Amino acid sequence: MLRRLAVASLCLGLAACQSPNPYVASSNPLPPAPAQAAQTFDASAYPAAPRDYGRYRSWGWVNNQLPVGSNWADSAQIAEVVSNGLDQRGLRPARNAAPDLRVTADLHVERRLRQVTEDAGYGYGPGYYGARGPYGYGSYGPPQVVRTYEVQVLVVRLQLYDGTNGQPLWSASAETGTQGSESQRADALRQAVEKALMAYPPS
Repeated sequence: MLRRLAVASLCLGLAACQSPNPYVASSNPLPPAPAQAAQTFDASAYPAAPRDYGRYRSWGWVNNQLPVGSNWADSAQIAEVVSNGLDQRGLRPARNAAPDLRVTADLHVERRLRQVTEDAGYGYGPGYYGARGPYGYGSYGPPQVVRTYEVQVLVVRLQLYDGTNGQPLWSASAETGTQGSESQRADALRQAVEKALMAYPPS
């Protein structure tokens, strides 16, 4: 009986496979491309080419204006420090031609909050150890003290622009302390500019 049912099921399956498929594949031709498509370049369809920073060899100030000075450092001092920093990156001041780069430098003082954790010290004396421990002598430490205070920092911000089209290329900032003598502040300014330029050219 089971054998007859199996043969009947097989016959029905074969009959179903031989029935016509009700679904018919069809496709319409693509419309012709517009005539201007051959001359049109879609830049958004391609990733931007990596920028070649090696081709930038000369620089000049934006609008040929030196950086704005302050009570902390005058305009000529800021310009000299920035020029020396750019020179170490292989960038030379443009003399008789348009510069490859245009540069701005901003110098200002900002306030920061600093936190310092201090240990009040350790003590020594008698006492009980544990809930029911023995009485004896030992050392103990008080909780740490966190102090918050405000400091002033010098922030230097540099921005570089393409000398041809004026597009922004790169920017960085760094900060340093504002305390010390005039020579110490000059060293702090130089260190801040060097710190900002460490990331140029970007990798």
